[in-house]
Amino acid sequence: FVPHQVDTLIALHGGKKGFEKHLDKLFSESIEMQGDQHVDISGFVGMYGHGDEPGHHIPYLFNYAGAPAKTQKWVDYLRKTMYSTAPDGMINNEDCGQMSAWYIMSALGFYPVCPGKPVYDLGTPLFPETAIHLENGNSFRIVAHKVSYKNIYVQKIVLNGIPFTGLQLKHEDIMKGGVLEFFMGPLPAKNLAK
Repeated sequence: FVPHQVDTLIALHGGKKGFEKHLDKLFSESIEMQGDQHVDISGFVGMYGHGDEPGHHIPYLFNYAGAPAKTQKWVDYLRKTMYSTAPDGMINNEDCGQMSAWYIMSALGFYPVCPGKPVYDLGTPLFPETAIHLENGNSFRIVAHKVSYKNIYVQKIVLNGIPFTGLQLKHEDIMKGGVLEFFMGPLPAKNLAK
C-alpha cells in the first residue's frame, strides 16, 4: 500500500513488465484462507479482495505498468460483479461510504489512486454522459461515445476539444469545468499507454 510511491513499487518488481505480471497474478491466483477469517475481507477476484477498501486503487495500477486496458477490464468487471440494484447490492459493507465512492468515481471514468494528490487515474466510464456540478458554479461533463456493455475499452480521450495524452486527469482541470470525452470500443486500444 504505497499509492504515493508507485514508481518505487514498480522498480521493486523489476520494472513495468514485472509489475504487470505481479498484478496479473494478484487477480488470477486464488487465495486459501485458513484459521480465523476476517469478516471484512470479501469479494475476491483471485487474491484481490474488493470488499476490503484499502485495496480499491489496485485495479488502476495497471495504468502505471503501461497496461491501461487491464485497468479498464477489471474496473468494468468489478462494477458488474460486485454491485447490483438489489437491497444487498454491494459486496461487504459501506465503511463510511468508500464502497459507493469507488463505484461512483469508477462510473465517471476516473479514480484517485493516491488520496490527497490532486490527480485522478483514468479508467472506463459507465454512462454515455454525466455531469459534475461544482461548488464554484462550473460544470464538468463526461461524455462516453459509443459506451455499451461490450464497448468498455477507451480508444482515445479528448479534453475540451484537445486530444488528451496520458492517463491522469488533474483536479484543477475538473474545477475549471469543461468536457472530458472518451471514445469507446470493444477491443483494447494499442496506443493508449502512459
